[in-house]
Amino acid sequence: MTTPPALLIAGHGTRDDAGAEAFRAFVRELGRRRPDLPVAGGFIELSPPPLGDAVAELVERGVRRFAAVPLMLVSAGHAKGDIPAALAREKERHPGISYTYGRPLGPHPALLNVLERRLDDAIGDQDRAEVTVLLVGRGSTDPDANAEVFKAARLLWEGRGYAGVETAFVSLAAPDVPSGLDRCVALGARKIVVLPYFLFTGILPDRVRRQTEEWAAAHPETPVASADVIGPEPELLDLVLERYEEAVQGDLRMNCDSCVYRIALPGFEDKVGLPQQPHFHPDDDEHGHGHHHGGHTHSHAH
Repeated sequence: MTTPPALLIAGHGTRDDAGAEAFRAFVRELGRRRPDLPVAGGFIELSPPPLGDAVAELVERGVRRFAAVPLMLVSAGHAKGDIPAALAREKERHPGISYTYGRPLGPHPALLNVLERRLDDAIGDQDRAEVTVLLVGRGSTDPDANAEVFKAARLLWEGRGYAGVETAFVSLAAPDVPSGLDRCVALGARKIVVLPYFLFTGILPDRVRRQTEEWAAAHPETPVASADVIGPEPELLDLVLERYEEAVQGDLRMNCDSCVYRIALPGFEDKVGLPQQPHFHPDDDEHGHGHHHGGHTHSHAH
């Protein structure tokens, strides 16, 4: 019987030890779920193990074929550029290996169900029709990635009975968390639940909670609660394995319709056709740096 390709999980990385360990524990649980598959995972920056070590581990176990799945909610620069470039580099380091690359997780219905549970935990027995949700994403310099967060917010709103679902970002993109909360109030929100659109705990989800608490202290007239991150739920494990099967079978439906590297979007025309090079963020919380994409340097300072 032919051995199936191994599963390589690619994570972003965080300076938060608990967040990094949550990723590593998630990879171990995937291995327990699929004992027939060699499973390894690594980060593109900030946390051990690096992605290259995970590939080397698989190679040492005799793996020659693997499918890489980015453990990310949106397809931003990391999923579109950094991980493919890192995988290409590993192919040069380990002649004879081959791989396919899966797509990010996205606003999958299974994850929307988890988000709904997180909201239920935060709302308690309150009527959903009284609750406005503020979904807070990471934020990106890639407009397509930011648009995916808005898509998730709309899908979360449809059919679930909340008063509304608004969107904000914790870095790199507007509106920020305080501005998002102000918008909710301007739209008549009676009670707000801030929902972090993150897989695991980390510096940025902690910042979302802290900014929410600071805003709430300055606006005591508006009840505000914070919901938890998605976490290592069974739905997340199932979805990663679904993305693995897609990659193995070649059923890759990457969103290229509004990719800045293919389409001339207003203000981003200079990115069309740029080659993707791996880069490294010196920190996870500020992204205050310039980096290089195929001869074009742009800044992530905000």
